Amino acid sequence: MLTKRQFLIGTATALATAPLAAPALAAEPPVFSDRGAAIRGYDPVAYFTLGEPTEGSDAFTHDWNGVTWRFASDAHRAAFAADPVAYAPQFGGYCAWAVAEGYTASTIPEAWRIVDGKLYMNFSRRVQRRWERDIPGNIARGNANWPQVLA
Repeated sequence: MLTKRQFLIGTATALATAPLAAPALAAEPPVFSDRGAAIRGYDPVAYFTLGEPTEGSDAFTHDWNGVTWRFASDAHRAAFAADPVAYAPQFGGYCAWAVAEGYTASTIPEAWRIVDGKLYMNFSRRVQRRWERDIPGNIARGNANWPQVLA
């Protein structure tokens, strides 16, 4: 049976050497995607023009920033293709709260908000309410953390 001292020394040694033995983690892609489609296949332009999450179609797609974006109409596809930075969600479509906190998380189409002409998405409606308690501060922290949180 190990003494408390032997246990603590063994635990400390294991913790100190663990990072050396752990495999390197792959970096997150620059855009959150689900099954190959950016932002779960929803139309980013629709948030601005229709004011609601709208599913995109395989008939109207555009490849940008390493992922396929889907749109509800050819007009939305054309608008995005002409200026993707204007319509793409901030932080690559990852959760704005998570990025503000220094990590990435997926998002759902229903948890979104446009602030100063930019689209922000969140993991859930509950997380979105938390993010909305300090939108300017969370945006500033997110901007400071982005894109380093992808590493």
